[in-house]
Amino acid sequence: MMAMFRSFVSASSQLRQQQQPNGGPGSLAAPAESIESQFSCPICLEVYHKPVSIASCAHTFCGECLQPCLQVTSPLCPLCRVPFDPKKVERSSSVEKQLASYKAPCRGCNKKVALVKMRSHIASCSKVQEQMANCPKFVPVVPTSQPIPSNIPNRSTFVCPFCGARNLDQQELVKHCMENHRNDPNKVVCPVCSAMPWGDPSYKSSNFLQHLLHRHKFSYDTFVHLDPEEHLHQDSFIFS
Repeated sequence: MMAMFRSFVSASSQLRQQQQPNGGPGSLAAPAESIESQFSCPICLEVYHKPVSIASCAHTFCGECLQPCLQVTSPLCPLCRVPFDPKKVERSSSVEKQLASYKAPCRGCNKKVALVKMRSHIASCSKVQEQMANCPKFVPVVPTSQPIPSNIPNRSTFVCPFCGARNLDQQELVKHCMENHRNDPNKVVCPVCSAMPWGDPSYKSSNFLQHLLHRHKFSYDTFVHLDPEEHLHQDSFIFS
């Protein structure tokens, strides 16, 4: 939801800048806005919080956002998918200094705020909350071209592909596999993907835990609410 809101606000800001004459007040907003995007985590899309960097590829993330990747045996960088040593992930003091040095306009009230304080400011900014309340409602781009099966399995709970434990929702499945099957080398079918109409029930993931953490840490409907008639069209969006 926040990512959708940011895209909407960014597009609106660009339109306002284009409408102002060259050299006007809007001509200075673009560099500041690009500064905020420069220091945004690729996972949560917000300004870095306690940033850490992967030594092998130099990509930076919020410490909390990268944490799930450090729990698997062979972690991959969420951005470039290159394997990395979890022991060689370090606090990025250089990025922290830059966050304290640079300022950018709040996407709501337009007040210039130090990047290190941007998150807390946005959380309390009444203009941002007002814009989020008025953010356009999510609507599928096109209806699904696939037939809707009459025997769709229950997508609310899943069976562990390793031990057969039942009645696990998506978050419980992640937790169960991390606690009980972290070192299991077997290739298994993802029960979340295979429950979808577009899923392949015969495809076995070579690194199921990595797949689970990257693709299914959060539920789709946690962030997007669909009306009953819109629910019929959600399968036109295929998430890898």
